[in-house]
Amino acid sequence: MALLKETDHGTPARTSDTTVTVEIDGHTVEVPAGTSVMRAAAEAGITIPKLCATDSLEPFGSCRLCLVDIEGGKGTPASCTTPCADGMTVSTQTPELAELRRGVMELYISDHPLDCLTCPANGDCELQDMAGVVGLRDVRYGYEGANHLDEGKDTSNPYFDYDPSKCIACSRCVRACDEVQGTLALTMEGRGFDSRIVPGGAPDFLSSECVSCGACVQACPTSTLQEKSVVDLGMPNRTVLTTCAYCGVGCSFKAELRGDQLVRMVPYKDGGANEGHSCVKGRFAFGYADHPDRQLSPMIRDSIDDEWRVVDWDTALGEVARRFSAIRDEVGQGAIGGITSSRTTNEEVYAVQKMVRGAFGNNNVDTCARVCHSPTGYGLNQTFGTSAGTQTFASVEHSDVLLVIGANPTDAHPVFASRMKRRLRAGAQLIVADPRRIDLVRSPHIEAAHHLQLQPGTNVALVNAMAHVVVTEDLTDREFLDARCEGLDEYLEFISSPENSPEILEEVIGVPAEEVRAAARLFATGGNGAIYYGLGVTEHSQGSTMVMGMANLAMLTGNIGREGVGVNPLRGQNNVQGSCDMGSFPHELPGYRHIGTESVRDIYEQLWGTTLDPHPGLRIPNMFDAAVRGTFRGLFVQGEDIAQSDPNTRHVEEALTALDCLVVQDLFLNETARFAHVFLPGTSFLEKDGTFTNAERRINRVRPTTAPRTGKHEWQVVSEIAGLMGFDMGWASSSDIMDEIAATTPTFAGVSHRHLDEVGSVQWPCNDAAPLGTPIMHVDGFARGKGKLMPTTYVPTLERSTRRYPLILTTGRILSQYNVGAQTRRTANSSWHAEDVLEIHPHDAEDRGISGGEFVEISSRVGSTRLRARLSDRMPVGVVYTTFHHPVSGANVVTTENSDWATNCPEYKVTAVQVALRVAAEAGTEDAGHTAAVAVAGD
Repeated sequence: MALLKETDHGTPARTSDTTVTVEIDGHTVEVPAGTSVMRAAAEAGITIPKLCATDSLEPFGSCRLCLVDIEGGKGTPASCTTPCADGMTVSTQTPELAELRRGVMELYISDHPLDCLTCPANGDCELQDMAGVVGLRDVRYGYEGANHLDEGKDTSNPYFDYDPSKCIACSRCVRACDEVQGTLALTMEGRGFDSRIVPGGAPDFLSSECVSCGACVQACPTSTLQEKSVVDLGMPNRTVLTTCAYCGVGCSFKAELRGDQLVRMVPYKDGGANEGHSCVKGRFAFGYADHPDRQLSPMIRDSIDDEWRVVDWDTALGEVARRFSAIRDEVGQGAIGGITSSRTTNEEVYAVQKMVRGAFGNNNVDTCARVCHSPTGYGLNQTFGTSAGTQTFASVEHSDVLLVIGANPTDAHPVFASRMKRRLRAGAQLIVADPRRIDLVRSPHIEAAHHLQLQPGTNVALVNAMAHVVVTEDLTDREFLDARCEGLDEYLEFISSPENSPEILEEVIGVPAEEVRAAARLFATGGNGAIYYGLGVTEHSQGSTMVMGMANLAMLTGNIGREGVGVNPLRGQNNVQGSCDMGSFPHELPGYRHIGTESVRDIYEQLWGTTLDPHPGLRIPNMFDAAVRGTFRGLFVQGEDIAQSDPNTRHVEEALTALDCLVVQDLFLNETARFAHVFLPGTSFLEKDGTFTNAERRINRVRPTTAPRTGKHEWQVVSEIAGLMGFDMGWASSSDIMDEIAATTPTFAGVSHRHLDEVGSVQWPCNDAAPLGTPIMHVDGFARGKGKLMPTTYVPTLERSTRRYPLILTTGRILSQYNVGAQTRRTANSSWHAEDVLEIHPHDAEDRGISGGEFVEISSRVGSTRLRARLSDRMPVGVVYTTFHHPVSGANVVTTENSDWATNCPEYKVTAVQVALRVAAEAGTEDAGHTAAVAVAGD
């Protein structure tokens, strides 16, 4: 489409049960009470000139361009700050108003560079537009005297420039940083002529607290804040609406292009998940799609010791089909399998699981979601009957108490974190349960009511202690429990036991009993209570138990089935939810239906024209074990670096080395490709046509900005392999795949590309009963009928500190990087995070003679690696922390093979380690001597 210009109504929409009627330039308009005159006029199709006003920000009234005349009123008030009153009569165009506006504009232009023809914002500048609207033809004051035209640029930020000579002091950037992002990194310094925007007192943007979300750039009405890509490439001339391929928030973007060249990504105001906001990754870190490291041609080799040979598609796909067919026929159909990716579309994931079940003839399909959120699927399915979160992101705006546990939203899910911060600044209370003091504990205008700094691995003990308080202090919602839950008597007997009291568990959890009691009381009595959690919950040996424990707490307090409550997993990768929905597990077909259910198998057998194996297949760890034994011989890996992301790396490498045929489909030659026999180039999100499903079950369209640079869509590659193996997929387009998904999966019954193109997005279940989707789950009843309260016995992890390994290592993310960094490390995001570091408490560092900035060796019972130390009191004594974005640093090489009892999700968050200062002679070789490759959290 041509460049999409979204309507700006000037001020935010208001909601009210009362409406008022006003007359504007002879047009009668009915609007909710509290609506500004400017917005009412815009809704009537009447445009009032403006500069400081935009509908993403609260009205400010500083530019004085939007003056109007109100019958019976005094003066000429600003329309942005004037609310409509019933019966009001407004004139937006009079000779007096025209003269006033021209005078105001004349003052702006007198201190502004007259370089419109060479300005990168030419054609996209509101100052330029408004000068024309008000009819400015000359500037009587001239351009001599004091001005700001010689102000120097700040080019420190890798993605945008700050040119103060073009600033009109409208404060839109400052307000965007405050109201939209919530970082408050910008401020207006000085008064009058000396007013200027400064990045929080820092010398430049790069060294400031600015998080480069782009909100200020988007809000700027001139070229004061300008994307470097626009300066380099020119203004875009067409738009493609698509979805971000980073975290599970699933932000909608306008990909703005000049021809086939992507110029910038602009957050889409109508995006259901982000509503016009973005983070540094989605907004700016798209350059990896054109990085020189990207592989665009298929490659094969006979042995992993040989060099790669570039071949055409027919040769590569024929080789894959030949090798897999030979293994299937000679060893047995259970000897091959596939792994799906949470970075690819629903359609691409569905294609892989169909290939495994139809062409390979088994259920040996698993997904990278296993190593991150598989306990979510199990735990929520057991208690609620669905394997997904309960709310829409916007629901948080109705929450009164937020329990954030095992998640760091400001780094891992920053756009949703901005929503949270807005609600917290409006008065909601916050409880943070995390071994580390994350930024949400204390940040500008936000302070948690409780930071429960528990010991790693004690999540279940904590949630049991909180539930114990709720039950024994009679804080339950008994009406909700009696009407909508089962298993109540057994659970109440379990949780009421003294062994679950905060006092008994205090030594285990590491949090004072009275602090736990106070937090439990707040959650139970503070109004709408919402739980948000991440990998700090799931990546434990009791991950599934903990998910059930949080569901229990929500049911005990009646915090399910309405706005502002719920149990909400924050998914890591863009399509973790979708990859699980699409049947990527060896025991489940799409829609979380067991492979052993004959009526479900019949649906696919009739459609696919084949017989499906009724027995569950191998999980990823089982595939590795079988490969080492010699009974599993071939593996297709879609968009996942298992040699880098799975635990017990020595075992993984041994398994991959033992395979007769390993096929890797990805953008880059990753660690897993070292063991591959065939490499198939993948497509970036900018070339994909399909859908992603985010953490709130929102199905978003992904549209290509250009044809696949590799020559084939990923689903086509999979379909052709299956066809060569004798199984016809029968698709001509990705929309055909979604049609098949809808025809076979009840929760997707109403979904199609056409429907999504019409309505924007939907949240499953989407069917005849809910054609626009289901924002809030379990409103009148649970998917399983009644919610089931599950006893959640705390079982300590086997991984404990010892005299040899006295510290506990836990891991997490940082804002600028993503997952193993394959994408973000190939962008300018590395300006903020060039290496992973080990955060260690000053007390622990002093005991070991470690100073900040020195290289240290981290050892566990399975391996060792080295990182630079950073002294930090964010963790308690005895706990160390690192991120895992840089493979060269081997950040998680020391993680063990311990995993969740129900799902085999690895226990990345608890590893007993020792940390020691490295000798000076080795300090310069930080990338040498790793005893194993990196193991990282899967999403």
